[in-house]
Amino acid sequence: MSSFHGSSSRHGNLEVTRSLEVVSMPIHGEVDVEKGFRNDGIMLTWEDLWVTVSDGKGNRRAIIQGLTGYARPGELLAIMGPSGCGKSTLLDSLAGRLGANTEQAGEILINGRKQALAYGTSAYMTQEETLITTLTVKEAVYYSAQLQLPDSMSKSEKRERAEMTIREMGLMNSANTRIGGLWGVKSLSGGEKRRVSICIEILTRPKLLFLDEPTSGLDSAASYYVMSRIAKLDQRQGRTIIASIHQPSSEVFGLFQNLYLLSSGRVVYFGPASAANEFFASNGFPCPTLQNPSDHFLRTINKDFDEDVEQGSIGKKTTEEVIDILEGGALVKKNGHASFLTQCFVLTKRSSVNMYRDLGYYWLRLVIYVVLSLGLGTIYHDVGSSYNTIQASGAMLTYIASFLTFMTIGGFPSFVEDMKVFERERLNGHYGSTAFVIGNTLSAMPYLLLISLIPGALSYYLTGLQRGFEHFMYFASVLFTCMMLVESLMMIVASLVPNFLMGIIAGSGIQGLMILGGGFFRLPNDLPKPFWKYPLHYISFHRYAYQGLYKNEFEGLSFSGSQTGGRGSIRGVDILRDQWQVEMGYSKWVDLGVLFGMVVLYRFIFLCIVKVVEKVQPGIRKIMYLRNSKNIKF
Repeated sequence: MSSFHGSSSRHGNLEVTRSLEVVSMPIHGEVDVEKGFRNDGIMLTWEDLWVTVSDGKGNRRAIIQGLTGYARPGELLAIMGPSGCGKSTLLDSLAGRLGANTEQAGEILINGRKQALAYGTSAYMTQEETLITTLTVKEAVYYSAQLQLPDSMSKSEKRERAEMTIREMGLMNSANTRIGGLWGVKSLSGGEKRRVSICIEILTRPKLLFLDEPTSGLDSAASYYVMSRIAKLDQRQGRTIIASIHQPSSEVFGLFQNLYLLSSGRVVYFGPASAANEFFASNGFPCPTLQNPSDHFLRTINKDFDEDVEQGSIGKKTTEEVIDILEGGALVKKNGHASFLTQCFVLTKRSSVNMYRDLGYYWLRLVIYVVLSLGLGTIYHDVGSSYNTIQASGAMLTYIASFLTFMTIGGFPSFVEDMKVFERERLNGHYGSTAFVIGNTLSAMPYLLLISLIPGALSYYLTGLQRGFEHFMYFASVLFTCMMLVESLMMIVASLVPNFLMGIIAGSGIQGLMILGGGFFRLPNDLPKPFWKYPLHYISFHRYAYQGLYKNEFEGLSFSGSQTGGRGSIRGVDILRDQWQVEMGYSKWVDLGVLFGMVVLYRFIFLCIVKVVEKVQPGIRKIMYLRNSKNIKF
C-alpha cells in the first residue's frame, strides 16, 4: 500500500484536511480481477505543478499552485471548482496544451516516468464542438477514421471501427443526419454534437482521454446521457479519463470515481467522489438533506461567498503533500496513423465535400461573381478598339484584378471554421500541418477554377476583349491565380490574428494597400519611392496581375485615332510602355509565373507559421519561465 498522508490546504477562512489511501497498481500487463480489464493503461501523475501567466508588467501571477495528484486506468477523475479556480488550466497543463502566454513548472509522469505520449494514446475534447457541420455523423467519423487509423487497416476495418464507435456513443439513429443541418433540415442536438466529438477522439482507442467541460451548454438530461456514455468507456476499456466540469447534477456526480476539487488554484479535496460528503461533514460542513452535493461543495469553497459559509472547528495545520509515484510499464506504442499520402487524399476529399455543401464557401460567391460580371459586360459592352476606349479597357481589367479577387475574402468565415477543426485535430495528432495545407489547396482548386471560368467568360466576351482562345485562357489563368493568392493571404492572416473580425479587417487592409501600390491608381513612375514604390509596388501581386492583363489585351493591337483626333493609329506596345508604364523587359507569361510563385510562397509561409506555433512555442515558454520564475506573485 502507498498513501497520501494527512495534509491540509487553507483557502480564505476555510481550512480542510484530506487523507486518502491509494491502492498500489498491479504490475503492467496484469489482469485487475476486481475491475475486469487488462491493466495495461496509463497512470498519469503530477507533482508540485505550477502554471503562471504574465501580468504585462514583468511579473507573473500563479494560476495553479503546487498541485499534486494522479489519474488511474479504468476510472473517471472529475476536476471541479468555482469559475476561475484553474480547472481548464490544470487540464491543459496535463495534456500539454497551455497557451503561449503561460508557463509551467513541476513534474508530469506517465506510468511513473517522464516520457512523451505515443500517437493514439491520448485525446483531448475541447468545450466547443469544432466539427465540419456539412457532414453527416457517419461521414465525419469515417473520414476521421481514415485519417487517424494506420494504412495496415483495410477500409472495411476502418469503417467497422467508425460504426462501432458511433454505436458506443449511442448515435446510430442519427448516423445519417448532418451535424449542422441546412435551411430547415434537421440537425444534431447539443448533446449529440458533443458525442460526435468524443467519437472522433476515441477512434484510435486512446488510453488517456481529456474532456474540458463536456456538459457545457447541455441540459440536465443531455448532460447525464453524455457523461454516462463516457463513464462506460473507462469501465469497459480500462481508459483513464480526466474531465473538468463546473456544476454537475447529482446524477452526473454519481458517475465519478474520483474527485479533484480546486479553489483559487489550490487543491481542497482529492479522493473518491463517494467519500467527499463524509469528508466535508467530518470537517464541519455537512451537505444539507436533498441538496446536490456538488452544489454544496462549490458553495462552500467559493471565496466569493466567504461570509455566508458556516465555519467549522478546524485546527490550523501546515500543508504537506507527499505522493508515491507508482511506476508502471512503458507505454505500448501504436502502429501510427495513416500515411502522409492517405492523409492528403482523405483531407482533400473531406474538404471538397464540405466546400460543395457549404453554400457560403464558393456557391454564393459564384452567384455574386456572375452578377458582377454581367454588370461589367453591360457597362463596358463591346468596348471597341479606338483610342478613346483605351482607358475604359484598362479600368475594366483593373477592376477584375482588384475587386473581383478582393471578393475572395468572403470565404474567410468558412476558412476560420476549417482552422478551428484543423487546430483541434492537429493537437490531437490526427494529421500534420503539411497534409492540411495540401488538402486545402487541392480541394479549393476546382471551385476557384469554376468561378474563374464562368464569370471570366461573361466579362471577357461581353466586353469584347482581344479575340483568341489563348488570350481568354491567359485572362482566366490570371483571375484563378489571383483568387488562389487572396485565399493564401487569408490563411496567413487567420493563423496570426486572434478572431474573425480582426481577420476581416487585417485582410481587407492588406489588400487595399496592395491595390493602391499596384500601379493603376497611381502610375509606377509616379509612386513615392519610400514604401509605395520600394517595396510595396514590387511585392504587391496586383502589379503583376495588371501588367499581365494589360499585355494580354494590348500587345498585337493597334488603336485608331490619336490624342489630338488625327487619323493615325497607335500600337498597343506603345500604350503599354508610355501610357500604362508597364515593364516590357519580359513577357506576360513571366507575370503569370510570378503570381503562381507567390501562391506557393504564401502557402509555404502559412505552413511555416503553423509549424512555428507547433514546435517553437513550447521551448520559448520553458525559457521564459526559467527567466521569470523569480517574479511569480501569489
